[in-house]
Amino acid sequence: MEPQDLLDAILNEQRKILSGYGGSEKTDPIRLTEARQPSHVAISLMGEPTLYPYLKELIEEIRNRKMTSFLVTNGTNPHVLRDLNPTQLYLSLNAPTEDIYMRISNPQENLWSKILESLNALKDLKSRTVIRMTLIRNLNMSDPIKYASLLKIAEPDFVEVKAYMHLGKSRERLSRENMPSHQEVLIFSSELGQAIGYELSNQVPLSRVALLSASRRRNPIKIA
Repeated sequence: MEPQDLLDAILNEQRKILSGYGGSEKTDPIRLTEARQPSHVAISLMGEPTLYPYLKELIEEIRNRKMTSFLVTNGTNPHVLRDLNPTQLYLSLNAPTEDIYMRISNPQENLWSKILESLNALKDLKSRTVIRMTLIRNLNMSDPIKYASLLKIAEPDFVEVKAYMHLGKSRERLSRENMPSHQEVLIFSSELGQAIGYELSNQVPLSRVALLSASRRRNPIKIA
């Protein structure tokens, strides 16, 4: 599907989902109007977005319509990332070493070298950048120093450290024991932050997530 048609379809589906809320007395009409005219587009969740051949054009179309784009990638297509300029780019980094990556991801082919290429590419992007780490107790929640060595390559603006949650199909291969507590996330984040010189700027105990920020801050996101 062409980028313009895809974005039109996304916005149409958003309005369809909201269509029933107008008749409820509990609905805030101002919020409903805002929801019908979204300002932000998240390109994530279903599969790896960098496989879409017109991703660059889609991001440009989003910008042309005065919306922001938030791209989430697993970093396995570095050649694509170098050519993109989303408002904010999230790269998921869920292993500190190649061995742990292979154990967690169980990929059909070893793409660790591609992830390292993406980390190298990240620091040169114009976008605001975030490394997102999902910690799994007894699996990848170890050696913050090795994680730090990878983060120093990418020089992201932020590092989001969150706990694995025992939900969805992950329950078929992981247990509730694999979920770290929020306190564990904070301890790991503190060690990681000290190793890379980032500070804890926010945390959400309910979601078991901590946000580390670089001392150098890029300008706040603005809608074009």
